[in-house]
Amino acid sequence: MPVWGDDLALARAIAEKARSCGGRAYFVGGYVRDAALGVQSKDVDLEVYGLAPGALFNLLGELGEPYEKGAAFRVFGLRHSGIDVAMPRSESRTGAGHRDFAVAVDPFLPPCIAASRRDFTINAMMMDVLTGEILDFFGGRHDLKNHVIRHVNDASFADDALRAYRAAQFAARLEASVAPETVALIRRMDVSALSRERVFDEMKKALLRAERPSGYFFWLREFGLLPEPLLALARTPQNPRFHPEGDVFAHTLQVLDRAAALRERATFPLYFMLAALCHDIGKPAVTAVRNGRIVAYRHEEAGVPIARAFLETLTDETALLRYGENMVLLHMRPNRLAQDGSRKKSTRRMFDESVCPEDLILLSIADAGSAAHEAFLRERLEDYRAVLRLPMVTGRDLIAAGIPPGPHMSALLARARALHFADLPRKAVLDTLLREYRTAAPEP
Repeated sequence: MPVWGDDLALARAIAEKARSCGGRAYFVGGYVRDAALGVQSKDVDLEVYGLAPGALFNLLGELGEPYEKGAAFRVFGLRHSGIDVAMPRSESRTGAGHRDFAVAVDPFLPPCIAASRRDFTINAMMMDVLTGEILDFFGGRHDLKNHVIRHVNDASFADDALRAYRAAQFAARLEASVAPETVALIRRMDVSALSRERVFDEMKKALLRAERPSGYFFWLREFGLLPEPLLALARTPQNPRFHPEGDVFAHTLQVLDRAAALRERATFPLYFMLAALCHDIGKPAVTAVRNGRIVAYRHEEAGVPIARAFLETLTDETALLRYGENMVLLHMRPNRLAQDGSRKKSTRRMFDESVCPEDLILLSIADAGSAAHEAFLRERLEDYRAVLRLPMVTGRDLIAAGIPPGPHMSALLARARALHFADLPRKAVLDTLLREYRTAAPEP
C-alpha cells in the first residue's frame, strides 16, 4: 500500500487514475482560493466527475485506505492523508437544522451547477488537478482581486444561515468588504436556529487567523447580528482626551487588532483574544458625565458579570469563563501601577490575583497601544516569581503552632500569603498570624 507524505502528489495520482477511467478531478473550495492568493492551503479538497461512487471508491482503494466521511454527501477520505474527495452534488433545504438538506449526488452534473451551491464566489472556483485550468463561473477571481465577499446565488446562500457569520469571518481574514447585495440578503436571513457552537467556530477563525479580527465584528454590526453587549459599546461615548478614536466599540476594535499582533506570544491565544474583546464591556453600565467630563469609574468591576454572561452565550468552558472574568477585572491595573511606579507588594498582589500574568501584561499593551510599561511589568513579574519560590507558611505550620483546623484556616492562609508578598520573613509571618488569631479568638 503506498504511503503518501504529500497530499498534492496524492491528488495528482487520484486525478491521473480518474482520467484513465474517463473522469476528471478538480481542486475545489479553499484550496483554489488560497492558490489564487499565493497562499499554501492546509486543506486539499477534490471533486471527481464522471465516475460512479463505487468506481471512485475502488480507485481510491488502489492508492490507500479509503473510507466514507459522509455517506449522504458521498465524501471520501484516505487514511494518513488530509485529502477529502467528493462527488458533484446539488442540495436543497428540507428543514431548519444545519443537517436538514436533500442531497442529490450526480457524477455527471455540470461543474457550473455543482459550483453554484458554494457560499461565495471566491470559494466557487475550481482548478483542474492535472492542467491547472481554473473554472470560474461566478467571477471569483475578480472578487478576490478586489477584496469583495459576494454570495453565489440567493437561494442556496439563504439555505444555510451560518453563511452570514462566514461572510464576516472571510471579510476579516481577507480584509475584504461584503458586497451590498450580500449584506442586504444577510439582513433578511433568520439565524435563530443556529447552534452557538457553530457561531463560535466562525468567531474563533476570525480571532485566531485574521490579522485584523475587528473586521468580523464590524461586519456583524452591518448585518444586524452584533450581540447586544457589544452593540452597547457603540452607543457609549468616551472622554476624547484619552480616546480620540471615539466610542467604546471603536476602541475595542482597535484593541482587538493590537491584540492580534500579540496573540502568538499569549499563553492562551483564544482566551486572550476574547479578553481583548470583552475588556471594556462594563463601560456602558457605568459611563456618566461628571463635571463636564465623560467617566467610566470601576467599569472593570461592572464588566465581570457582563463578560461572563456574554461568554456563556458562546461556551460552557469553565477555564475560558474564569480567564475572561479575571482579565476583565484586572485589565486596568498593570498600566495604573506602572504609571504610579507602585511598590513591589502591589504588583505582587496583582500578579497573584491573575490567572495568567503573562497574558495580563500583553492585554495591558494592547489596551494602551504602547509597550512603554512592558519592561517595568516584566521586571516586576520576575520579582513576583522569585518571591513565590520562597517557602510560605502552610496550614501544617499553623496547626503545628497550635491553631486548630477549621473554617478560619483559609482566611489565615490568605493573610499569610499577603504578608509573604510584603517581604515579611517566614517566622515573622507565623508569629503575626498566631498573635492575630489569639487576639481574635473568643475566650474559652
